[in-house]
Amino acid sequence: MLDDVFNKFEAKYRKFIAYIVLLLIVLLTVSLFKGIARVVVANKRITKAETIYKELEKERGKLEQDLSFVKSDEFVEKQLRDKLGLSKEGETILVLPDEETLKRLATATEHEEDRLPDPNWKKWLNLFNFLTN
Repeated sequence: MLDDVFNKFEAKYRKFIAYIVLLLIVLLTVSLFKGIARVVVANKRITKAETIYKELEKERGKLEQDLSFVKSDEFVEKQLRDKLGLSKEGETILVLPDEETLKRLATATEHEEDRLPDPNWKKWLNLFNFLTN
C-alpha cells in the first residue's frame, strides 16, 4: 500500500516537473523571440542612422565647397561689384536698364523690323512734296 501511495506521488511529481519544464520552454521561447525582435528593430535603426549619416556627409562636403568659394577672392570681388557697385581702377561701369525696360525695347525693335519699307512711288511722292514746300 505504501508503494501505491509512493507511485501516485511519483507520477504526480513527474507531471509537475513536466509542466514546469514545459513552462520554462515556453518562457525561453518567448524571451528568444523578444530578443530577436529587439535585434531586428535595432538593426533597422542602425540602417536608418547610417543613411542619415551618409546624407549629412554629402551635405557637409557641399557646405565645405561653398565655404571655400565664399572665402575666395573671386567671391569677394563679385560681391563688391554686385552689392556695392565698386570697380577696379581704370574700369568703366556700364549700367543697363532693368529687365522690364529691356523687354519693352526688344519688342519695339522687333515690331519695327516686321514693318515693310515704303514703296518707291510713295518715296517719290514724299520727295516731290518736300521739294514743293
